[in-house]
Amino acid sequence: TPVGMAMLYRAFPPAERVRASSILVVPTAMAPALGPVLGGLLVTEVSWRWVFFINLPIGLIAVVFGTLFVDNTPLENPGRLDLTGFALAGGGLGLLMYGLSEGPVKGWGSTDVLGTTLAGAGLLVTMVVVELRRSQPLVDLRLYQDRLFRSVNLMMFPGIAAFLGTLYLVALFFQDGLGLSALGSGLSTFPEALGVMGGAQIVTRFLYPNLGPRRVMLAGLGVLAASMATMSLVGFGTSLWLVRLVLFVLGLGMSGMMVSSQAAAFATITPASTGRASTLFNAQRQLGSALGVAILTTVVAAVGPFERVGRHLAPNLSAYHAAFLTAAGLVLLAALAASTVSDELAAATIVKRRGRAGPLPQAADAPVASPV
Repeated sequence: TPVGMAMLYRAFPPAERVRASSILVVPTAMAPALGPVLGGLLVTEVSWRWVFFINLPIGLIAVVFGTLFVDNTPLENPGRLDLTGFALAGGGLGLLMYGLSEGPVKGWGSTDVLGTTLAGAGLLVTMVVVELRRSQPLVDLRLYQDRLFRSVNLMMFPGIAAFLGTLYLVALFFQDGLGLSALGSGLSTFPEALGVMGGAQIVTRFLYPNLGPRRVMLAGLGVLAASMATMSLVGFGTSLWLVRLVLFVLGLGMSGMMVSSQAAAFATITPASTGRASTLFNAQRQLGSALGVAILTTVVAAVGPFERVGRHLAPNLSAYHAAFLTAAGLVLLAALAASTVSDELAAATIVKRRGRAGPLPQAADAPVASPV
């Protein structure tokens, strides 16, 4: 994923990255929305094993397409592989991700969860110390000295945690809470993807060129928080079509956050540093998504997903409602970070579109990194 993003942003100069981001956001939105639909269909109608088999033809198509059409453009002087950074980053992130994923299931005080989480955090702290002393580190933490890149990443971490955590939570809510089938859950979640795709075009063509990234991010985050808070009001008698409309609106809000962040984050990053910046951007996004799932699942487990009604256990929707409100709180943290994003530093990406787009400028026009 970092390689693909780096290739894209080397091909598109800052002035064209909003357009590129509107396309890049499509698979980002489609994957978590289409996955439950296809997965639900396979699990319901065929076999759970096909959830894995279906990846084989898709992967084969991607390999053939990449072989035929993707140009190879190696970097000049890419440097040697930082094996120490690789070991520390891989081990630290792996252990931390395991702890985050198992914490809600086994309990945060269990020996293996506590041990792996602390060990992972310790390796990552060691990685920071080691990488800051290297001239060509695998994880270039000095890129956070760039004010715009730092602000966007601070916004993305809790924002993506809330969004992807909510998509995971919605699937649980539909099936374990409201009693929908796997296929019904996937179909009810899918309007979110339509919202992202439609919203991406609105952001690209109208909002971003006229308002800049900061206000579009804040507006998108506001819509996200309102949508998540609205989900906390959904009960057994709520119309599913109303819930789907809320998820569609949630997708609209997500497009404002995602398209703007992808366009603005690299505006002041030099072409030579784009690959390392893409690595940081994507690794942080993956860690944020795992953290979001862990936090929201922990809230559901803490409140209790079931309650005893007479002699039977019934779904406790209050647990899911509390988790949706927690997600809205994470979005508000993202909004605080978004308020520090500078439209002036992202000026190279704010270009008003006039009619049909003309020839693309060359990527060499990208600006040098800005001061802190």
